[in-house]
Amino acid sequence: MLIQLALYVHSTRRGKFEVWEQVLDDLRLHGDERILDMGCGRGAVLLAAARRLPSGSAVGIDLWRTVDQSGNAEEVTARNAVAEGVADRVELRTADMTELPFGDGEFDLIVSSLAIHNIPTAELRARAVREALRVLRPGGRLVIADIFKTREYTTVLKAAGASDVTLRSLGWRMWWGGPWVSTRLVTALAS
Repeated sequence: MLIQLALYVHSTRRGKFEVWEQVLDDLRLHGDERILDMGCGRGAVLLAAARRLPSGSAVGIDLWRTVDQSGNAEEVTARNAVAEGVADRVELRTADMTELPFGDGEFDLIVSSLAIHNIPTAELRARAVREALRVLRPGGRLVIADIFKTREYTTVLKAAGASDVTLRSLGWRMWWGGPWVSTRLVTALAS
């Protein structure tokens, strides 16, 4: 049990940040992209992405429910953006992933970390994934890290016409107590 606790604490305090830094680095962003973070919470991934956008912008959406994440509040995320020095290129909105308030093709990249599985039904999760594809420009990239339902997301993406759909483990740094609750990464390109 001590090992499980240690893995969980590591994933929460350090591992998820290290993993997302590597994922974002691997995307080789140009710095002028428009990025959407679906379910941004307190902003860990949103702000890491925004640091890579000297002439771009990052939009974070959330329903700001503490049942999904403790301390989940728009004002907390806004303060974090100021502390990280990226408030000038971050926009926060209250929005539902299943009905994104954006036009078709508005974003170059969409990220989501440990959020979509919180949607209660397969139908609504599928709608959120399809909405992400809708607001991505053709050739835009979708990157979803989640602990459950990732195979479901890949099925939806393929059926919706996404290309280069991949699914892989993010390794021990994002194990939430052990390999039985591990985080997997789904990636795809919009058609």
